Amino acid sequence: MSGTMGLTLLAFCLPFAGALVAPFLTRLLGHNAAWPLALIPLAIFLHFLGFNAAVADGRIVTGGYMWVPSYNVSFSWLIDGLSLTFLLLISGIGTLILLYAGGYLKGHPQQGRFFSFILMFMGAMLGLVASDSFLMLFVFWELTSITSFLLIGFDHAREASRRAALQALIVTGGGGLFLLAGLLLLWDVTDVTQFSLLMSFGPEVRASPFYLAILFLMLGGAFTKSAQFPFHFWLPNAMEAPTPVSAYLHSATMVKAGVYLLMRLNPVMGGTPAWETILPAIGGLTLLVGAVLAIRQTDLKLMLAYTTVASLGLLVMLTGFGSEHAIAAAALYLVAHSLFKGALFMVAGLIDHEAGTRDVTKLGGLRRAMPITFLAALLAALSMGGLPPFFGFLAKEEIYAALAGGNARAIAFTTAAVLGNALMFAVAFAVALKPFFGTAVATPKRAHEGPALLWIGPLLLAVKGLAIGIFSGLAHALMTSPLASAIAGTPQTIAISAVPHVGIALYLSLLTIAIGVFVFLKLDAARAAADRLIEDIGWGPDRGFDQAMRGLVRMATRVTRLTQPGLMEIYMTATFVVVALALLVPPAVYGEWPRAPVWPADMPFHELAVMALAALGIVAVLMASNRLTAIVALGIQGFCVAMLFLLFGAPDLAFTQFMIETLSVVILALAMTRLKLTPRDHRPLREKIPDAVIAIACGFGFALYLLRVTQGRFDSALTDFFNLYSKTIAHGANVVNVIIVDFRGTDTLGEIAVVMVTGLAILSLIRIRKGRRA
Repeated sequence: MSGTMGLTLLAFCLPFAGALVAPFLTRLLGHNAAWPLALIPLAIFLHFLGFNAAVADGRIVTGGYMWVPSYNVSFSWLIDGLSLTFLLLISGIGTLILLYAGGYLKGHPQQGRFFSFILMFMGAMLGLVASDSFLMLFVFWELTSITSFLLIGFDHAREASRRAALQALIVTGGGGLFLLAGLLLLWDVTDVTQFSLLMSFGPEVRASPFYLAILFLMLGGAFTKSAQFPFHFWLPNAMEAPTPVSAYLHSATMVKAGVYLLMRLNPVMGGTPAWETILPAIGGLTLLVGAVLAIRQTDLKLMLAYTTVASLGLLVMLTGFGSEHAIAAAALYLVAHSLFKGALFMVAGLIDHEAGTRDVTKLGGLRRAMPITFLAALLAALSMGGLPPFFGFLAKEEIYAALAGGNARAIAFTTAAVLGNALMFAVAFAVALKPFFGTAVATPKRAHEGPALLWIGPLLLAVKGLAIGIFSGLAHALMTSPLASAIAGTPQTIAISAVPHVGIALYLSLLTIAIGVFVFLKLDAARAAADRLIEDIGWGPDRGFDQAMRGLVRMATRVTRLTQPGLMEIYMTATFVVVALALLVPPAVYGEWPRAPVWPADMPFHELAVMALAALGIVAVLMASNRLTAIVALGIQGFCVAMLFLLFGAPDLAFTQFMIETLSVVILALAMTRLKLTPRDHRPLREKIPDAVIAIACGFGFALYLLRVTQGRFDSALTDFFNLYSKTIAHGANVVNVIIVDFRGTDTLGEIAVVMVTGLAILSLIRIRKGRRA
């Protein structure tokens, strides 16, 4: 078992190791570096494929290592039907994407950097979907945002790429903060930090008064990551990335991370009215919005990007619908979408690479020039359109079997699914047929079939969609049934086959095809109608993001100008106001005032004399005619405190206090004499009074604080510790010296550093003053 754990840990580390060597390997082999680099995800795929038999038998594989045992934080993984499906998709499609990138970016001066980025992204996604630990999930979650930022902004010389990368980072990174808060609340409610343990706490989580808070925080993370409305805008903008990134991002990786999170949490948080209302509603709305926006586009990548938004909405809707058929449909569609969408994106990039354009209105007649590309596009479109015997057909049939019903809720979501699927059907065949049929059109580049590195990926994915549709029984046993079981939290068996069965699902499927064919034939009119609709609406979330960013910058500028005006007086005033509030507000709110001090009846004369001297020092400070005199008089307070230390048997503390006060007075006096500041405070009384009030409030607050501390129960734990260990550990008889030099040595070093920095600052001020005089 330890050997398996070691190999699994190595599998998670391999992509990051590959990212380190990718630039050097590319420098040696050029674009052919894609072949050895593709062996990394292939090895990972084969390793995790070895878990298939155990997972298919219903077992859950866990492992890992303790990271911070005192907080029960571990680097641990959970491999069940859900995570294994994602692991195989990420590594399997990742292998093809690396090969595709080798051909697509051939000759690019930064191809090695691209390989490095995409391998880091792959490693982050593998860690995300396999994480058993809450903390590791969050770490990898944010790492996918960072690495996707690097990939989307790969062509950083272009402003559009930089904007899209920053937008994706802000939206998904911000959602990650919601996720972190939700995970912390889950930890607090259940007292567990691992998903494998969390699965048994479903009743406790659903009954918790914090359930809604946890739900909204988790949805904030999932919806931003998986581009649910109104956060959908970042995903199409991410098409500024090179096509290999788009194909990988949309098929098996980042955009499905939010869906993965919802599926992982379904056994714990699902089954509630809130879950079964919010997820289907937002998912259904996202499905329709994405499908309508897809029809409006002419760029092949944007058409596919918006259908990804729609597909993600469909997956969210199914995950939250609350039935076994819906879970099965989500499992089937998750796999089918990964295959056909990855293939179609690579087809779009291949067309762009070989013909020089992605505009569907400027393409035609490429079927003879690019026959392999056409075959891959057609097979993938047939699966996306939901035609038998492709795997997409099984998914669509199961979707309608899950949603169809006689109540208003079922009718509403069934209508949304039919309309959304019909529009995606039209887009699929627009991508697969429009560029290849019709009259040949002159393109910026003379179109011809691309090299094997470019077409092997889309063709394999498209054929895979056909193969698992035909051999669906085997696919269900090994993949989709364990996947559905993990999502539902109970054993599930999927039995649907590629043979059409007469019933409501088949009728709805035929209706979808009929509407899709009609829209495809009237695509120009549909595009114009969608365009008019969007123009009539006008404002959208994408524009709102820009407005929010501009507003944030303006607000930050104003706040900075208000809080950082460059005047030391304002900084000091604000600091002391906050200190006074911190000291006085809590006892005022909670009524925890200290008892009034009792003046001792038998106080010795020498103690009275020291206190009287301190009081005279305060009067001297207030009555001083110039600031230099005030500084010298202020030292009286420190010397009086040192005398009290001496009288109460702490000569070492008294000596330290004497030295500090002496140095402070000398240094401040030196600075004041060299700077020649105004000798008196010429401000009017109305300006002095607020400062006096703040000073008195701070002094009164500290007095209350000290009284409260001294009136509390004395805890001798630290005293006993230092008395016990000062000699045995630090070998010192003077406990105070041992504390300062040994137990708090680092703190003492910090204090020395503060004094040094203060001295350097004073020296700088003196030199500035000298320079101005000169």
